[in-house]
Amino acid sequence: MRLTKFGHACVRVETDRATVVIDPGAFTEEEALRGADAVLITHEHFDHFVEDRLRAAAEADPGLRIWANVAVAGQLAGLGGRVRAVGEGDAFEVNGLDVSVHGEWHAVIHPDIPLVRNVGFLLDGRLFHPGDALTVPPQPVETLLLPLGGPWTKVGELIDYVREVAPRRALAVHEAVLSELGQAGHGRMIGAGAGLVVERPAPGERLDLDGAVA
Repeated sequence: MRLTKFGHACVRVETDRATVVIDPGAFTEEEALRGADAVLITHEHFDHFVEDRLRAAAEADPGLRIWANVAVAGQLAGLGGRVRAVGEGDAFEVNGLDVSVHGEWHAVIHPDIPLVRNVGFLLDGRLFHPGDALTVPPQPVETLLLPLGGPWTKVGELIDYVREVAPRRALAVHEAVLSELGQAGHGRMIGAGAGLVVERPAPGERLDLDGAVA
């Protein structure tokens, strides 16, 4: 399994049989979707989901399939069975890559801002993308994609989250709203508090899940 970091919350995950893209939003380079077998969308916010861009990708590639929560799936009407709504406890596979779905709601930003649905995706029991929530996966994971900065994040809560999940490896995502100095500072504090180095792969950087640069 290999992972390429794209803009903000988006990653591209490749195995020998499947290529899956998670959360290609407004800050994501368009090439992230090229050649993908499937797209997984955690929630409807623009930094994770751009309807027009995803429709264009689906029109360009009739084999592309999309899994998302019910709210996002509803915005993609007209794509038929290629779009599937999923929620907490669901599971499916993409060309032999097992995916399970966890969580229901986006983290609270403010009581006056309506909550939207949010699901996290666990790939092959190894890699977890929580979207915009601090959902704890139901089993130990090797790699956690950690939302580093957003209107709902707090460093102390992220430290506790990493401690609870206890991954072998934490890769920062959701960092576009922070300056380079802010990303470095948050990463150091979270890593020190959780006893784990928070890695910050650069856009376009390709990693394998054993830690080597591919």
